[in-house]
Amino acid sequence: MGREEQVEEREVLDSIFPDEIADISETSYRVSIALDIPGQDEDAEVPNLVLTVAYPESYPDVAPNLDITFPQNAPRLPQLSLPEDKPHLLSSIDETITESMGQAMVFTLISALKESAELLIGERLNEVQAEKDKEAAKAEEAENAKFHGEAVTRESFLAWRAGFRDEVEREEEERRKVEEEGKSRKVKIEEGKMSGRELWERGLVGKVGGGGGGGGGCFEGGGRVEGWGLRGNDTEILWMGFLLREKRLELGGEAKCEGMRP
Repeated sequence: MGREEQVEEREVLDSIFPDEIADISETSYRVSIALDIPGQDEDAEVPNLVLTVAYPESYPDVAPNLDITFPQNAPRLPQLSLPEDKPHLLSSIDETITESMGQAMVFTLISALKESAELLIGERLNEVQAEKDKEAAKAEEAENAKFHGEAVTRESFLAWRAGFRDEVEREEEERRKVEEEGKSRKVKIEEGKMSGRELWERGLVGKVGGGGGGGGGCFEGGGRVEGWGLRGNDTEILWMGFLLREKRLELGGEAKCEGMRP
């Protein structure tokens, strides 16, 4: 009874998988299972799993002996690893075996194994894509942060304010130094440009030469103060002439210009 059912099932499978099935012996064979991978390039070679089936004498009243391998010289799937994933794939069809006990079940097992392998590969592809999306989101967030700037917190504001105040104080100190240096230079320049009156009052006026017309007075006839380059028609020189004239009148004679040198 069991052997007849095995032969009959084998013939049905041969009609379904004419190019994918190959006999190993009278009671064993292997079937190549093409896997549909999401996003797979149409020109790429289709990945396959190989399911090896061996009938026990009492099959289908007992489960067939199964093994999973990759085809020889076929490209490996980075999302699927054998033998690491083999226990998971085989256990994923245990329930199907239990439900199909007592009847031909290999075609059902092939379909269940194909679905389980594709589901496992899909989950791992999704994990890879999720990681890529996460990295892309981080990169986009970092790029957007360049335009939005750093969020202001109480701590960051206090740190910024302290730095800003220090900078303002430094600039103010530099400005005061520049102003003081400017004032110092201005004072020195003003000291070198005393007025005629200041020169006279400080006794710095030099010898005064006579003017035109043979006059002998210190400021008569538009005379000049020698050694200082001041002309007698200068307002302050006239003022000094007035003072000298007053002095001369007090003394009852001419005021002497000798001894008044720079």
